[in-house]
Amino acid sequence: MNDTLIIIPAYNEAENIDSLVQKLKHADSSWDILVINDGSTDNTSKLAKASGKAVVIDLPFNLGIGGCVQTGFKYAMLYNYEYALQFDGDGQHKIEEINKLLNIVKNKEADIAIGSRFVQKHNGYKSTSPRRLGIKIFEITSYLMIRQKITDNTSGFRAYNKKTIKFLSENYPTDFPEPEIVIMLGKNKFKIKEIFTQMQERQGGVSSISLAQSPYYMIKVLLAMFMASIRAKQIESEIDTN
Repeated sequence: MNDTLIIIPAYNEAENIDSLVQKLKHADSSWDILVINDGSTDNTSKLAKASGKAVVIDLPFNLGIGGCVQTGFKYAMLYNYEYALQFDGDGQHKIEEINKLLNIVKNKEADIAIGSRFVQKHNGYKSTSPRRLGIKIFEITSYLMIRQKITDNTSGFRAYNKKTIKFLSENYPTDFPEPEIVIMLGKNKFKIKEIFTQMQERQGGVSSISLAQSPYYMIKVLLAMFMASIRAKQIESEIDTN
C-alpha cells in the first residue's frame, strides 16, 4: 500500500481508460490507482480490470460525479491514504503535471491544490466561450462567498491531503460538486491553492453537459453554491460542538 491514491471517476470511458491507467502506472509505480466505474454501459469496467494496474469499484448504477468521487474518498479513508488526487477519465489532464499538484499538499502549502487553466495566459486549450463565461461567473460567486479568487471552480484535477480526504468522505455534494466543494472548504478554513495546468481536448467519450443544458447547469450550480455556503456553516457548528 502506497501513500498516494489516484481517483479516476469514469462513465463510458472505454476509449480512454486502459491507455490512461497504463500511462499513470508507467509515470509513477508508487501511485495506487482506483477507477470508479459509475454505471457505465460500455466496457469501461472490463478494460480497467484487464489492465491489471488498478482497483476497480463498480457502482450499481450511475450516481453522477459527486457520488462517484465520494466513493473514492471513502476508499482512501478506509485504506488510510495520506494523499489523494482526482483525475478525470476523459484524457483532458496531463499526467506529467500531477506532481505539481501533489507537491503542494505534500509540502503543506495547502490542504487542496486545484489545477487551473486560467491563472496565467497561454495558447493551449481553454474550452468553449460559453463554458469560459460560466466559469468566470463561478469565479466571481466564489470570491463573494469565501473572499478568495478561484479561477477554475469546475476543474476536476485536484490534490488533497488527509484532513481534506476525511472531510470530503463525510461531506460531499452530489451532481456537479466541484464549485460547491470550493465553497464548503473555504468556509471551513481549509487552505486552497491553484496552480497553472494545461487542459487537452477530450480524448474520447462525450461530455455530460451539452450546450443546450448549459443554462440549466449554470442556474443549478449557482443555487448549489449558495446552499453549500449555508451547509458549510452547519458543518462548522457541528465540528465545534464535537
